[in-house]
Amino acid sequence: MSTFVVFDLEFTSWPGALERDWGEPGQLREIVQIGALRLSEDFTVVEEFEALLRPVVNPHLSAYFTELTGIDQETVDREGIAPAEALGDFLEFCEGQTVLSYGNDMVVLGENVGWVRARGEDLKSSYLDAAFVNIRPWLNALAPTTATVNVGRLWRVLDLPGPASGQEHSALFDCHSFAAALRHVCAGGARLPEGCL
Repeated sequence: MSTFVVFDLEFTSWPGALERDWGEPGQLREIVQIGALRLSEDFTVVEEFEALLRPVVNPHLSAYFTELTGIDQETVDREGIAPAEALGDFLEFCEGQTVLSYGNDMVVLGENVGWVRARGEDLKSSYLDAAFVNIRPWLNALAPTTATVNVGRLWRVLDLPGPASGQEHSALFDCHSFAAALRHVCAGGARLPEGCL
């Protein structure tokens, strides 16, 4: 059975960071949460992955980030794991797969892998063992109503049933929204781009 992965990240942010492309001193896009789904050819969820990370440079989450994602400092302090461990586990989950994102999350992933390596920490899996693809342009071309929304709102603008639990800007919820959108456009006759399966 052929499978592929969809993933989403939540990373440190502050008011105006998006507009300034995280350009203020010290404002790095450190991953706090990773969500991913391994999907079969018919878009059935085969396996889920979720990890909560403890940021290193900015270990204290901004109130803006907490309000946006619902992830609070106490939870990260209690349940978060080291970035090297979480990233290694995620890359192992992705090994040998095509890995789809709705946007350039693979760039943020690459930044975080680079920071782990710059600190001299080991990763148990390689970023190069998977094929990362930003599928947003393809989806936006097929379903133009998706062009102005984030991944967690895809289900809503396509008038689909919402994910069973969670909230927008929770990585796993956003992955379920993403998978629903892919399932919908392919049920309408579209085919995933070459090489995705």
